[in-house]
Amino acid sequence: MKSYFIIAILVFFQFGFAQEPAIETSKVWSLEDLITYALENNITIKSAQLNKELAQVDYDKAKSSRLPNLFGSATQSFTNGNSIDPITSNFVTDQINSSNVGLNSTMTLFQGNQLNNQVKQNKLFFEQSILQEEVEKNNIVLNLLETYLQALFSKESITIAENNLVSSENEVIRAKSRLDAGTIAISEYTEAQSQAATNKYNLIAAKNNYQQYLVTLKQLLELPLIENLEIEPIDGNSNLINLEANKVDIYDNALKNLPEIEASNLNIAVNNKQLDIAKGGYLPTLSLISSLGSGYTSINNTSFSDQFNVNFNQRVSLSLSIPIFNRNQTKAAVKSATLNIEKAEIQKQTTEKEVYKKVELAYQNAISSQEQVIAADASKKAAEQSYQLAQKKYELGALSTTDLVISQNTYTNSQQNYLQAKYLTILHHQLLQFYQGNDIKL
Repeated sequence: MKSYFIIAILVFFQFGFAQEPAIETSKVWSLEDLITYALENNITIKSAQLNKELAQVDYDKAKSSRLPNLFGSATQSFTNGNSIDPITSNFVTDQINSSNVGLNSTMTLFQGNQLNNQVKQNKLFFEQSILQEEVEKNNIVLNLLETYLQALFSKESITIAENNLVSSENEVIRAKSRLDAGTIAISEYTEAQSQAATNKYNLIAAKNNYQQYLVTLKQLLELPLIENLEIEPIDGNSNLINLEANKVDIYDNALKNLPEIEASNLNIAVNNKQLDIAKGGYLPTLSLISSLGSGYTSINNTSFSDQFNVNFNQRVSLSLSIPIFNRNQTKAAVKSATLNIEKAEIQKQTTEKEVYKKVELAYQNAISSQEQVIAADASKKAAEQSYQLAQKKYELGALSTTDLVISQNTYTNSQQNYLQAKYLTILHHQLLQFYQGNDIKL
């Protein structure tokens, strides 16, 4: 009876907990999903965002530098022997206990307009940091696009490799039958085996390439490497490319939309402000100084509170500092700022050249890959028909294993060429869209 009871409990646990199994769902990521997630989690973008916040802090700090400061002070001292009373300024020979408290404030009224120029420069730095964040986001988006398409290319290459392996294994079986029947030499059988082994190696390599691209995607997304990642294929029936604008229009749009161009303009403005700041070193500085203070001394027989009232003092003064010679520091700063402006202008030209190169290459590659798609598609269809005919001839014994292997490799190469042209066309078309300020959509 006891044994039946134990069996009943085991059955209850087995079927009771098995009614609701834990189902592990794996999300399929589209390119839009990848971009959205990466823009929120990529550490390079987060670093750019922190730089923007630091630039905001520096901007606020520069604005606050025009405000007056305020410091409090308190001093307690004990003096014995010949000394000057710090409160009455009388020369005495005695023990003195004294206390001093005060408030001091300084405000810069004029400093060669350096403070105002510093505020303007820090504002430019802040605006530049916003653009730099956009540059980093664009780089991540383009890296995702390229890696995503490479991953899809590798994934389709796996399918090709699997089909080739199945075909070559079937050919090994047929070759074995023909060898047993004495219709082929053993060399043809071993060649079929070699081709099957080669196709198996190609399949392993294709799977490895695909996994490597997935690793790159995970790193861009900041996902753990142990987490599964599955990407969504794109619509294979859509038109691959349709160039509606010429490269001059694309280049002009790129100059208007890409943040690195505006960042280069701001860099020139930043250095111009630095020149204004440096020139301010030639001008005088005018400051307003004020203070409040009071104190107590043991020499005076008046009470502590009475002395604080009597000794209460106020002071307001203007300080003018005129630069006469500072060992050519200002002159060197002006010269450096002037040279940095020239460097910033050259850097802008370099950036524009880089943008033109990107547009030119993307445009030429888009046209070339579009033509390659047409040629590769025709070559693939012809190679497929040729391979199918070769298989039939091989089954009838009218074709050698060597010729069949050659036909299969030709067909495989044509498939790979078509896939490469297809994804390169998509890539360069999307790049051209992106350079014009349009969203990437597959």
